[in-house]
Amino acid sequence: MSTNLEARAWVRVRADALRQNYARVVEAVGPGVRLLPMVKADGYGLGIREVVQGFEPMDPWGFGIATVEEGVALRDMGVTRPIVVCGPVPGCEVGTALGARLQLSVSSLDALRHIEVEARAASCVASIHVDVDTGLGRSGFDWRSAETWFPVVAALGEHVRWVGCYTHLHSADESRESVEAQWERLAGVFERLGPGPEGLMVHVLNSAGIFRIPALARTLVRPGIFLYGGGIGDGQPTPRMVVSLHARVVHTREVQAGSTVGYGATYAAERAERWATLSIGYGDGLPRSLGNRGSALLRGVRVPIIGRISMDVTVVDITDVPNVVEGDVATLFGGDGGEVITVDEMASLAGTISYEILTGLTQRLPRVWSTQDG
Repeated sequence: MSTNLEARAWVRVRADALRQNYARVVEAVGPGVRLLPMVKADGYGLGIREVVQGFEPMDPWGFGIATVEEGVALRDMGVTRPIVVCGPVPGCEVGTALGARLQLSVSSLDALRHIEVEARAASCVASIHVDVDTGLGRSGFDWRSAETWFPVVAALGEHVRWVGCYTHLHSADESRESVEAQWERLAGVFERLGPGPEGLMVHVLNSAGIFRIPALARTLVRPGIFLYGGGIGDGQPTPRMVVSLHARVVHTREVQAGSTVGYGATYAAERAERWATLSIGYGDGLPRSLGNRGSALLRGVRVPIIGRISMDVTVVDITDVPNVVEGDVATLFGGDGGEVITVDEMASLAGTISYEILTGLTQRLPRVWSTQDG
């Protein structure tokens, strides 16, 4: 990735903070539990190659992804650890997945049969993780009907190996009770029907679940947003800040009272003001909804975004910040001096979540990796 800090706008990523957040997960679950860090969506928008390189020294058990394409890309990078596709795989991609030695999630008996046919044709053994729906509802075998699918999975032939069983938590960032309820539903399946094959990995906890109830970690956990610096709910630990977003001041101007800015002229100066144009817009992934709501940091001072955000530029009011000149660096989220705008604060103002902010940062923005502040 580019390291040109003369760019119009860029994303800075701190590799040391990424690893520090990983270490905090390890500390929470204990040394006997392995990690399957989620690196889907291009490493949560930060660049999957660099993210994986950042995690490798931490010795993860494997990597979690969402698509076969992502898994193939990891293999092409030389990754040899287990790679788990944590969601349903289209039937037309099963052959490719097996060729790349990806471990597949299974949510239905039809999908299981298709994987078995493909594995037999390829003369290989498919490793599967059984997805059990305990309340999220978007995929997985229904926990209430385990009597119909569990015996079939348990009786798999020589071409399919049952290596993992998991569920997706729906509200771990909001309550401990929801995690306990979903865990009890999954545990009840094994209590009724048996333990499954020897060595079966049961993995339930996401980032929020890890810190809510680390005792449920068992053999494997699937941390995601916490690793990348996103919050995981009220009362939960705050991660180290991994990502910050920056743009250059490309224009300044003095305006008189009544001057308007942006499409629709939604902002009018109530006094003589000074404005700065930043070289970033919604074409870079800055949410358009932050117009007249969000802020940026300039010279350690929080300045309001005024008017609607355009595709390529954003205007801020710098009336109360002396000496701002073209070429100065504005921080859209991150720290500057004693001021901080977190990615979660930006997300809240934009009416969304930190995941969408990070994965929505477009490829027009270079990702600049560093090992420390500055």
